[in-house]
Amino acid sequence: MIKAKYRTRQQELLLSYLRETKGRHFTAEDVRAHFEKTSSAIGTATVYRHLEKLVADGMVTKYVIDEHSAACFEYVGDSCHEEEEEHFHLKCEVCGALIHLECEELACISAHLKKDHGFTLNPFRTVFYGTCEKCQQKSLEK
Repeated sequence: MIKAKYRTRQQELLLSYLRETKGRHFTAEDVRAHFEKTSSAIGTATVYRHLEKLVADGMVTKYVIDEHSAACFEYVGDSCHEEEEEHFHLKCEVCGALIHLECEELACISAHLKKDHGFTLNPFRTVFYGTCEKCQQKSLEK
């Protein structure tokens, strides 16, 4: 007998929200704050528990950038990295934004590292640190 997956109201609310955020990064705190604003409060521990389960199920990708930043998540649905285009990440050191970057130039660097240095780069875990366009603009306005 196959055991059916049991879903709570909170799980359904979370999945609905995550489907709306597909392709964007978010933290567990972002999710908790969203539900607090909508008067459908879900506790932080519950958010983490459900996100970790969705990570294990392959529906959410978890990015741990460094020990100083909160883990970022991305809803990928039923897709997985094997089907996803290779992409790198940009991390703004001012606002903390994590940005997907799909760039052929970086794919060339990845190929160069493999060919000339025998090093295989993991594009899903490669992060470039700097300042995003919005933060640069804010700093110019000051």
